[in-house]
Amino acid sequence: MPAVRSRRRSGLWSNAGVFVRVWEYEVPGDRAVAFITAYAADGAWCELFGRTAGFLGTELYRDAGRADRFLTIDRWQNEEDWQSFLRAFGAAYESLDAQLEGLAATERSLFEGSS
Repeated sequence: MPAVRSRRRSGLWSNAGVFVRVWEYEVPGDRAVAFITAYAADGAWCELFGRTAGFLGTELYRDAGRADRFLTIDRWQNEEDWQSFLRAFGAAYESLDAQLEGLAATERSLFEGSS
């Protein structure tokens, strides 16, 4: 039987232990630009999250088959870093959430956890 080669390459980034939060949004076309501006890697959420240690970044994805559907993946070193952020910036988090209310017609949390 032939040897099975590992597809793992050294030097690649690993998700090991990373805490992620995944959200799904439905965004009407007339609000898509404002939504992308706020939720992109250089948007308002990343600016707020970046005020504390442990934030690794946010990824924004737009569905290829449904232009009104988006996913965000927020990555933290670990869950404690996320909780520390909430303790330090909870009021600012709530304020930004209220400010951006209405950009998405619907939003729901799909996953929150670690690898």
